[in-house]
Amino acid sequence: MDSVTIEEAQATRDDLIRRLKLGEEVVITEYNQPVAQLVASPLPRQVPRLGTLRGTALSMEGFDEPLEEFQE
Repeated sequence: MDSVTIEEAQATRDDLIRRLKLGEEVVITEYNQPVAQLVASPLPRQVPRLGTLRGTALSMEGFDEPLEEFQE
């Protein structure tokens, strides 16, 4: 994990963003004290399309009929 000062972060903003894309983490410091940590955010989760799993569920005949042990 690299650290840069606030001034360096302002001057090299584009370079910092490229480094984040490569998976690095960067700590921004002020007066040798950490004040912020830059990390890449995870990519947004893709929403599944409706109907893409059609035909994959197993349906058994008589599934919802009462069990023999519980019949009167």
